[in-house]
Amino acid sequence: MKLSIVHALLPLALTAPTRLEKRAPLEKRAAPTVTAPSPAATIVGKSALSVDTFNGIPFAQPPTGQLRLKPPQALTADQGTIDATGTAMACPQFFFSTDDDTGALIPTDALGIILNTPLFQTVTDAGEDCLTLNVIRPAGTTADSKLPVLFWIFGGGFELGSTQMYDGTSLVTESVAQGKPVVFVAVNYRVGGFGFLPGKEILADGSANLGLLDQRLGLHWVADNIASFGGDPDKVTIWGESAGSISVFDQMALYDGDNTYNGKSLFRAGIMNSGSVVPADPVDCPKGQLVYDEVVAAAGCSSASDTLACLRGVDYTTFLNAANSVPGILSYHTVALSYLPRPDGTALTQSPDLLVQSGKYAQVPFIVGDQEDEGTLFGLFTSNISTTDQLSEYFTSIFFHNADKATIDDLIATYQTTTDDGSPFRTALLNNWYPQFKRIAAIIGDLTFTLTRRVFLEIATSVNPGVPSWSYLASYDYGTALLGTFHGSDLLQVFYGTLPNNAASSIRGYYLSFIYDLDPNSNNTLDAWPQWSESQQLVQFNAAKNNYLADDFRSDSYDYLKANIASFYI
Repeated sequence: MKLSIVHALLPLALTAPTRLEKRAPLEKRAAPTVTAPSPAATIVGKSALSVDTFNGIPFAQPPTGQLRLKPPQALTADQGTIDATGTAMACPQFFFSTDDDTGALIPTDALGIILNTPLFQTVTDAGEDCLTLNVIRPAGTTADSKLPVLFWIFGGGFELGSTQMYDGTSLVTESVAQGKPVVFVAVNYRVGGFGFLPGKEILADGSANLGLLDQRLGLHWVADNIASFGGDPDKVTIWGESAGSISVFDQMALYDGDNTYNGKSLFRAGIMNSGSVVPADPVDCPKGQLVYDEVVAAAGCSSASDTLACLRGVDYTTFLNAANSVPGILSYHTVALSYLPRPDGTALTQSPDLLVQSGKYAQVPFIVGDQEDEGTLFGLFTSNISTTDQLSEYFTSIFFHNADKATIDDLIATYQTTTDDGSPFRTALLNNWYPQFKRIAAIIGDLTFTLTRRVFLEIATSVNPGVPSWSYLASYDYGTALLGTFHGSDLLQVFYGTLPNNAASSIRGYYLSFIYDLDPNSNNTLDAWPQWSESQQLVQFNAAKNNYLADDFRSDSYDYLKANIASFYI
């Protein structure tokens, strides 16, 4: 794949200061110190901007050496004094694929936009000893405060991301300003081949879905220790974006919906920004095995009698390069991911769609929604696709190995025109960068995020009608050339509140009410957000004013997807 513009500009664009990194001068205060009970530790943080911050708190043994590619192990020994004033190490990252299937070229104007989101910014330090959490709380919080807890799971296609990219300071200060203070926790988890390596060898070893298990052990740490920071372990809301959003549902579905630890629920609600149910083939499926075999070959382990032991024994750089030798999300393969949660029969017992159908997920209130143009970002990598036949071949050969050509063709046929069914939506003839851009963007966005969200809501409502849910469509970046309201743009609007407009203020207001009272309409002056189960209606978040939207758009595509979901496993 010829990504000349990307390769040339990324080192500069990703390391240069962005508007997310600009901070007011720090206000000096005495270092806050917390004594945590399990494992025993004295944790020293820093205080500034009316918040206390504790970065890089370990919650698991380092997954190095023979613990590489193993489920996370809880800490047992006393930790002594932990300096939590620095920057937490990121887990190993997967930035570029060696995939060479296309001559796609990303326009520089689009590149400049997407690189200014945390989703694609580089980390300052990465390595295997990375299983840590960050905790941010309002200054003055004590162990008696019992504040609700917001547990953040970052996104990045299960290949990228770390807690370095997500400073929850503005969220915490906003929560104080609204009279609903929260404690913010961000968890690091293993990504890429370190956290989601598939294959029959992985399955037999009981070492699948390690990133999800890392997240779960982080929730255990919160249950054991967050009260010492002033948080209430009985009032935890899990929240994520993109892969983090998918992880929120996966945490709901792990162990067939058992989210208890020491007899108590680990979380009581979930918020999903851009992602929910991703139907997936098992860990040992043919595609998964191909990924494993390619990693083994790249690591020089093909001739080993025990290839998994060999992967654990090679040096860090060798394994990192091997894990990153398969197609990645920043490539022609886009969200036809090499690494993602797959059913393993133990933690994730079935494909998530089947778990929803059988009610095997934690029955907690949730919010789930999408950006209007989820697929445009990924369409930037496929500019060699210019005909319907090429589009059909692309989905048949790269995405959906359980679907025959006729099934794919029938799906594509539901996206009749780029004017009505193309993304960025509602832009008529504009923004069709190459002949199939708007069409492929619409299909990828709908199958990965927007219409699968509706499938999830419909099935969940029929299985558990008493569990409240709310849904949204974000359109606050309508008019952005090529991208529209693109995947990840909510990180600027919602997480950071970079643009202090209606969208940022109202979404944060709804979320804080939900975190406090399990109802986004509680104790605020915002317009009522109807439950999805009662009206099948969305709130559409716009920059200036929100409105309501019936969740019935692209109904022909939706009906076809729902009727043929078994063909669209990845």
